[in-house]
Amino acid sequence: MFAAFVAGFIDAIAGGGGMITIPALLFAGVPPLQALGTNKLQSCFGSFGASFHFYMKGYIRLREHLPFVVVVFISSLLGTLCVQIFEADFLRKCIPFLLIIFAFYFLFSPKITEESSRAILGFGPLGFVLGGIGFYDGFFGPGTGSFLMLALICLGGFGLLDALAHTKLFNFATNFASMLVFALSGKILWIVGLCMALGQFMGASLGSRIAIGYGIKIIKPLVVCVSLIACMYLLYKEYI
Repeated sequence: MFAAFVAGFIDAIAGGGGMITIPALLFAGVPPLQALGTNKLQSCFGSFGASFHFYMKGYIRLREHLPFVVVVFISSLLGTLCVQIFEADFLRKCIPFLLIIFAFYFLFSPKITEESSRAILGFGPLGFVLGGIGFYDGFFGPGTGSFLMLALICLGGFGLLDALAHTKLFNFATNFASMLVFALSGKILWIVGLCMALGQFMGASLGSRIAIGYGIKIIKPLVVCVSLIACMYLLYKEYI
């Protein structure tokens, strides 16, 4: 529960909470597939808690972006089904380097501001990109929040806080879709997952309040740090 609370707090601001909860589950002796399924269950509560708080504060335009929610839900569902069949070795090798590029772009790009800007892609093409990220989350997962934020800021013209709020909404949809697949295949430890869910929800609620209160001053450095830590974690698992 404590690990889930910390993960929920960090995830609500910068993403990457799975880097805490999945190792915690594995260290507790949970088999890998059950760890992934249980992590998706408790992650649903964290992403829902953050989304709910952002929505109540007026940062989420649910009616306008409902089609994106449907797209990422379906694509994540397909990704989770595909990962049962195909190996994710290629992604394991590529994603750390993409996260490095993302972190440095996020750190130095003048486009990363509180204010919205002109969108590069229209509604349809942006939905296609988000669908691809949703599929990736169901298929593999690490760095999904980073990729969603990058797409919304650079391609959709979102301001930083708006991008973070809608990232949590879309991440809830992808987590929920994956959780359904794992639940149907019997890969969730429900008691463990629900206990962790309580910690996730509280941590995410606190994290979203901090993000709204401090904005870019806390979001930008934490996103960069989390992305680089995720990169090192994946490189360590892959090559050491």
